Amino acid sequence: MFVKRHLISTREFSKEEIDYILSRAEELEVYARGNGKEGKGRKSDLLKGKILANLFYEPSTRTRFSFETAMKRLGGEVINLSSIEASSVAKGENLADTIRTVSGYCDVIVLRHPREGASRMAASFSSVPVINAGDGAGQHPTQTLLDLYTIKREGLLDDLRIALIGDLKYGRTVHSLAYALSLYHAKLFFVSPEALKMPEEIKLDLKEAGAEVFESTDIKDVIKEVNVLYVTRIQKERFPDPAEYSKVAGTYRIDTDLIKENEDVMIMHPLPKVDEIDAAVDGTKNARYFLQTFYGVPVRMAVLSILLGE
Repeated sequence: MFVKRHLISTREFSKEEIDYILSRAEELEVYARGNGKEGKGRKSDLLKGKILANLFYEPSTRTRFSFETAMKRLGGEVINLSSIEASSVAKGENLADTIRTVSGYCDVIVLRHPREGASRMAASFSSVPVINAGDGAGQHPTQTLLDLYTIKREGLLDDLRIALIGDLKYGRTVHSLAYALSLYHAKLFFVSPEALKMPEEIKLDLKEAGAEVFESTDIKDVIKEVNVLYVTRIQKERFPDPAEYSKVAGTYRIDTDLIKENEDVMIMHPLPKVDEIDAAVDGTKNARYFLQTFYGVPVRMAVLSILLGE
């Protein structure tokens, strides 16, 4: 079902397939913890002899490091395109030729690229599975899987009422997540400035899938209605016009006063966060975003082990 398959978009997976990946992640979580107390020094050689190639044409901390950690926790090796300037890309090599070349060196490619659709195109030239680690304002499927895993581990995936907040126009994480959540019959609350609303075609797809969708420009309209706040950064780098970014920068800010409106709400964020969450929130029981980043390791371990047929 999964072996040698590319992972480009969450829309290509059924609910049953996603559930299988999440269950596999739960099995592998003990290895993800390494030498920590819960990991108890357990090691895996599941992917011994396998090589992952990280090709990141955009900056990344969590996605790149967690994929590298995941592969090494499974006994595999990693090669990195660490700098565009130090590669043949700087000489004008196109993506297709880079993919043709690198796929001969590895067993799986993880690609982040600023152009939407780049991962799908890369998959057509690759002799090994390609995992989309973010393509412009398009999709980020493994982020969605770790988001779902975080929600599941907190026992909230059923009867979920979630607010997606911030940049819903350019935010690839919320695009992927919204599609996946529609499979779980979640109630979706979209909170954004008018200029950054969820694209109409995505809302139409979600409604056709049977999802309940509500929209607002004010967090206070929905704070008491939801059990999860999924906060996103207003992405300056996605704006073609800096003046347009200035109009919406700093629109939303989650602080402890807001949390008092719903003391049990879970707060998530794909990170990096800038000023949209007050630092005082980091130490509350509501904050799950740093735990969320850890869960990226077992989830990506699951994805790698499944795609490579181990």
